[in-house]
Amino acid sequence: MPRGGPEASCLDRMLETDRLEYLDREDVDESTKRSVVAALRWTGDVFGNHDRFAAIALEEIADVPDPRVLELGAGHGGLSQKLLEGHPTATVTVTDLDETSVAEMSVGELGRHRRAQVRTMDATAIDAPDRSFDLAVFALSFHHLPPRLASQAIAEGTRVADKLLVIDLPRPPSPLHLVRLATMLPLAPFVPFVHDGVISSLRTYSRSALRALAADADQAIEVELRGGGLAPQIMVARRT
Repeated sequence: MPRGGPEASCLDRMLETDRLEYLDREDVDESTKRSVVAALRWTGDVFGNHDRFAAIALEEIADVPDPRVLELGAGHGGLSQKLLEGHPTATVTVTDLDETSVAEMSVGELGRHRRAQVRTMDATAIDAPDRSFDLAVFALSFHHLPPRLASQAIAEGTRVADKLLVIDLPRPPSPLHLVRLATMLPLAPFVPFVHDGVISSLRTYSRSALRALAADADQAIEVELRGGGLAPQIMVARRT
């Protein structure tokens, strides 16, 4: 399925790639990957993404007394730290598939926090029983997954949690997408963070694609979509 969804235009279908980001490649040195993760954390702090995304997640569990939260694809753990700061009784299981990221989070504040557990975990095959969590959060990492695995992640997220919250980059209309790419491409060969940003832009899913992926995961999954345009797009998925 195209990243722009089943009805994507020809131009939109051209604006996607199977090329991997540095973060997903095995032939890239670790220092390059860590520079991307550090830049992601820095931009999240400076532009307030961690605070904003944590507020969105906390709204979804506002009525839960002692919520159990699972973060998938956490990377640096900035979002989980804000969740713990924002809720006095929430417990958070912080996960990533990358063992280096997990090791770094384990020796940091999250690893020492009494309400946090840091684990290596695959979002497409979550090692947890059904309904282990009140909320699963997948922020700014969902686009790393190709369609088949993205569908599996939705199935798994809605299996282990009452709600799956996906927050990801928007997929703008094709003309605007071209303009955005044109501003980034000159720096992409020289700045790893920008390189991965260009590929992320080409791999992000549209609203119609998210609906199709959820339907493919299970017809019993209903989705609510918010945001989009130039703002992060938000999907809340749950099983009916």
